[in-house]
Amino acid sequence: MPAASAWRYSPSTAVTERPASPTRLPAWQALQTHARRLDGGAIGTLFAQDATRADRYALRHDGLYADFSKQLIDDAVHAALLELAEQTGLAGGIESLFAGEPLNFTEDRPALHMALRGGAAVPTADAAALAEGETRMRAFVRALRDGTLRGAHGDPIRDVVNLGIGGSDLGPRLVCEALAPHGDATPRVHFVANIDPAELDEVLARCAAGSTLFILSSKSFTTLETLANARAARDWLHAGLGPHADVGAHFAAVSNRVHEAGEFGIAPERVFPVPEWVGGRFSLWSAIGLPVRIALGEDGFDALLAGARSIDEHFRHAPAADNLPVMLALAGIWNTNFLGIGDHAVLPYAHGLRSFPAWLQQLEMESNGKRCLWNGGTAEAHTAPVVFGHAGTVSQHAVHQLFYQGTRRVAIDFIVPVSTQDARARAMYQNALAQAEALMTGLDLATAHATLRARGLDEAGAARLAPHLVCPGNQPSTTLLLPGLTPRTLGQLLALYEHKTFVQGWIWGINSFDQYGVELGKALARQLAGSPGEADRHPSTAALLAAIARMTR
Repeated sequence: MPAASAWRYSPSTAVTERPASPTRLPAWQALQTHARRLDGGAIGTLFAQDATRADRYALRHDGLYADFSKQLIDDAVHAALLELAEQTGLAGGIESLFAGEPLNFTEDRPALHMALRGGAAVPTADAAALAEGETRMRAFVRALRDGTLRGAHGDPIRDVVNLGIGGSDLGPRLVCEALAPHGDATPRVHFVANIDPAELDEVLARCAAGSTLFILSSKSFTTLETLANARAARDWLHAGLGPHADVGAHFAAVSNRVHEAGEFGIAPERVFPVPEWVGGRFSLWSAIGLPVRIALGEDGFDALLAGARSIDEHFRHAPAADNLPVMLALAGIWNTNFLGIGDHAVLPYAHGLRSFPAWLQQLEMESNGKRCLWNGGTAEAHTAPVVFGHAGTVSQHAVHQLFYQGTRRVAIDFIVPVSTQDARARAMYQNALAQAEALMTGLDLATAHATLRARGLDEAGAARLAPHLVCPGNQPSTTLLLPGLTPRTLGQLLALYEHKTFVQGWIWGINSFDQYGVELGKALARQLAGSPGEADRHPSTAALLAAIARMTR
C-alpha cells in the first residue's frame, strides 16, 4: 500500500474508456439471451451437430494444446464472447498493460511483471537499479551453489529456507516442487510460510545451524508472519552457533527496505529489491524467485523466464479468437456470469503441480475477488469464482464424486503435462481424458438400468438401484496439454493464467492488481497484538481471547 503522501486516484485513459459496467453492453445482453437458449442443453449434443468441433475448438501455441470443445459454447456464443472483449476495449487494455500505463490505478502503479522476463520494457528510471540488483543476485547464487559462500563457522551452505508468505511463498514453492528433477541436491531449498511454529520446526529438524541460510522475503519488511519466523530462525541460529556468532552470514533478504533489513542484521549487499510495479502474486519473476534460482541455477531460471515470455508475446499480438489467455478467460466468464457456475476446479495431472491450485487460488481470488468497479460503482455481476483443486489422479478419489453426482455445476480445467510413455504416466493421461469425457457425457437412468440388468440384477432391484448410478454429466471443462513439465513449459503455464486473470478483471471492470481487503484483517491483527486493553475490542473477539487465555494457563 502506498504511503499517505503518495495517494492519488486518477485512472489512466485506458481505464476510464472502459464501460461503467460490462452488464450494460450489447454483447452482455446477447450472451444472456444465448444462456437462456442453451439452458438445459447438453455439450454432447454440440458434438453430435458438428463432427469437426474437437478441432475447431482447439488452440495451439508453442507446443501447448488447449481443448475448449467440452465447454457449453457454440459458434454464436463464441462470437458474442469475442464481441464482449471488443466492447470492453480489451485490445487497448492489453497494449496499455505492456506499455506500462498505471493500470493499478488505486496505487498509481503499472503492473509490469512481464518486464522482468523480457516481455515488456523496463521503465527507464528503474533500469539501472534493476540491472545492478540482478548482477548482485546472480553472483550471490553462483557463490552459494559453488560453495564459496559459507556460514559463520566456515561451513558450506547445504540448506536454504525461504521465509515468506502469499506471493513470496506460493510461486517459488510451486516452481521448486514442480521442477525438482531439474534442480540440484545441494543446497536443498525449503519453504516456511505459516506462523504456526510447527512448520518452521519441521524444516529446522532437517537442518544444521552452521550450514543453513535463511531468505527473509518481504517486500515491505513488515509482514507479521515472515518477521515472526525470521526472529525464531535467528534465535535458532544463536542457539546452534553460539550467542556471539555472526548470524548475519546466514541471512539474505528480498525487500525494498534496506535500512530495516540492516537493523535486523542483514548486510546491504545481501538485500535484493523488488520493483514497486510488481505485485506480490506476480513477483515470482523478480528477486522473490531467488529460491528458484538457487534450486535450478541461472540456466533453469532463464528457461522459466523464456517460457513466460513466449506467452507474453502471444498474448500481446495474437488475435482474440486465437489467443490462449483470452479464450481461457472468456470461457470462465461465460461459465461464471451466464451459466451460473460459481466454482472452478483446477486439476493438474502431475505430482509436481500439486501446489498449482494453491498458487492459482491466490492469483485469481486475490486479484479478482472484488466488487468495486474502476469508477467506484458496485459490480452488477459476479467476479472471481471460488478456485480449488487437487492433483489428479488423487483428486478422483477425493472430490470428483461431487462433480459426478452433486447438486452444483463446476467448471474444470484439466492440466496434463505429456512427457513419457511410462506405463503409469500413460495411465495418468488416460485418466485425465476419461474424466473430462465422463463428466461431460454422464450416465442416464436408462443406461444405468440396462447396465444393472446386464450384471444380473433383477428388474425390481435394477429399478431401485439405477437412480443411485445416474450422473447428470454436462460439466464443462477445458483440457490443457503441455509438452512435458520443464522450466520452459512451467513458465508458459504460469504466464498463461496470469494473463487470463488480467483479461477477466479488465472485462469485469475491476483493478486486478490491488488487494485492500487483505489489509483489513492485517490491521485488526496488529491492533489485537498491540492493545492490552479490552475496551475497544468486539465482544465476540474478547470472549474468544478469554477462552484462549483459559486454555493456555
